[in-house]
Amino acid sequence: MMNIGLAQKMGLHMKQSPQQVLLSSLLQLPMVSLEQRIKLELEQNPFLEEELEQEIEQEMEMKEREDDSEYEDEEVDLEAIRDEKEEQEVDWDTILNDENNYEIKPQKDNSAEEFDRPDVYESSLPEHLLSQMHMSRLSELELAIGEYIIWNIGDDGYLSVDVEIIAQNFNVTEDDVEKVLQVVQRFDPVGIGARNLQECLLIQLLEEEEPNQLAIEVLRDHFDDFKNKRFERITKKMNISLDDFKVVLDEIVKLNPKPGEGYINMNQNYIIPDLAVIKEDGEYRPVLNDWNVPHLRINHSYKQLLLDKKKTTKETKDYIKQRLESARWLINSIHQRRITILKVMEAIIERQNEFFERGKEYIKPMILKDIADEIGMDISTVSRVTSGKYVQTDYGVFELKYFFSEKIKRDGGDDVSNKKIRNRIKKIIDAEDPQKPLNDQRIADMLKTDGFQVARRTVAKYREQMMIPVSRLRRKI
Repeated sequence: MMNIGLAQKMGLHMKQSPQQVLLSSLLQLPMVSLEQRIKLELEQNPFLEEELEQEIEQEMEMKEREDDSEYEDEEVDLEAIRDEKEEQEVDWDTILNDENNYEIKPQKDNSAEEFDRPDVYESSLPEHLLSQMHMSRLSELELAIGEYIIWNIGDDGYLSVDVEIIAQNFNVTEDDVEKVLQVVQRFDPVGIGARNLQECLLIQLLEEEEPNQLAIEVLRDHFDDFKNKRFERITKKMNISLDDFKVVLDEIVKLNPKPGEGYINMNQNYIIPDLAVIKEDGEYRPVLNDWNVPHLRINHSYKQLLLDKKKTTKETKDYIKQRLESARWLINSIHQRRITILKVMEAIIERQNEFFERGKEYIKPMILKDIADEIGMDISTVSRVTSGKYVQTDYGVFELKYFFSEKIKRDGGDDVSNKKIRNRIKKIIDAEDPQKPLNDQRIADMLKTDGFQVARRTVAKYREQMMIPVSRLRRKI
């Protein structure tokens, strides 16, 4: 037999309103994604419409004329006119009483471009290879195999599928596929479609007018020692002098280890900054790069449907109310997004003023909580704002996350950013003797002489984050 009873339980639960959820999602979007989101909403919600640039300019002109007339005729009571207008519209339903158009009209920036520049046409890697293949003397089957090979070459220029799989797909032997692959590998750029670095470099050497036989032997027979920079071992095995090997090495380093890299579609890789930092009257201030974001407003023509209470059904009214609220939430959230991003960037500028004035060497330690406390927002909000957003500065384009870093104490007691340590490590490595590169412990010792108490493992961690190889692999002869 079950006992049924009532009990009270205290607990904390955090629930977000639909508006908060929408604002959170919009804060995470970079500018390009925001433009796409707005265009999608314009297609789906009939209550939203885009205000054309000409309309914005006309309204600004009308506003200027109204401001002028206010000074010309001081007896005109604009407040009374506004009150009278509101009294005439009291018959609207509650949702329509709000005469706020919820329009976002940022100050027009005359320097902003008002059109999309056409991109210069650049042939892609597959197009470049296919045009060469169709000029070669291959049979129809070989052309089909060649196309399959070309479409399975990665952006770095290497074949991403096994020859065995290609042979199975076309019901031919692996030798048949190898024959076509060798043709493709000698297209421009030479070495394209190689299966590994060794094959890629060897193909390039063999295609030279006068191939260097010693270089070919190094790559063909001693590649493992070569890639691990065990040069003395190679010279002993080949019975050649170090000077002769230097000539061979000079020949090899001229080769292209990633033959497909120059043909990557750059339109997929460039960054459009969400913000820019400009200097005006000696002060730095942020500017949003949102000139291409559509200006939104409520489409009032649909509101007329709610006036006709006899012909408009309850279902229609409910739908209109829902879509109207959705449109208002979106416009308000976009406006809030703009305010929040600018507020965060202003706080970053204030704390990192020396960076914007003097460069990367003067970045200060700063964490998300510092900015969150300063502007009175949650850390999660600051994190959303700074993730995936980029700012254009006098010293380059940086992700907003770049300005945040942990602090490390110097011997003098002052705090420095760990980014400053990274920059110092890179400078030490750039200045090292390439024949005797410094190991991590030696770099840590040099940092200690500069007043930075950094352990060897910390140096190794920062070096790996900067994708700098260990000392043995940095060695040159």
